Amino acid sequence: MMSAVELLHRHFETLVGNPLQWQSLVDDEVLWELPFAPALGHPARLTGRAEVVRHATWFVGAVENFRFFDLRVYPNADPDQAVAEVRAEGVIKETGRLYQQEYIVFLRSKGGRILSLREYFDPTRAAAALDVPLKL
Repeated sequence: MMSAVELLHRHFETLVGNPLQWQSLVDDEVLWELPFAPALGHPARLTGRAEVVRHATWFVGAVENFRFFDLRVYPNADPDQAVAEVRAEGVIKETGRLYQQEYIVFLRSKGGRILSLREYFDPTRAAAALDVPLKL
């Protein structure tokens, strides 16, 4: 059974590179919180496998040559919780613009699967790459 630290590593290794394998990491009751996503017109919460997979599939399809790098994972005293800092870049297909981002991701696991993700990112960078106005 994977710990939260191992799940975070696998999350970043497979989300883009092997989406089907990534889906196997996700609990059926998963909650993905994106507190700054409403500034882009996206939901702040995705609940359940279907919503989370739909969002991840959209993202993977919207960006080409996307990669995560400079991953740092921090364990918690509770093996079912961990935090990561990671940088990423890719090109938004629709606009042709470079998307560069830094993420902070909190993960909670249950039974060796991802139960929740809370992802923080700079919405101004995403808005510029997507060529969409921020919704404040």
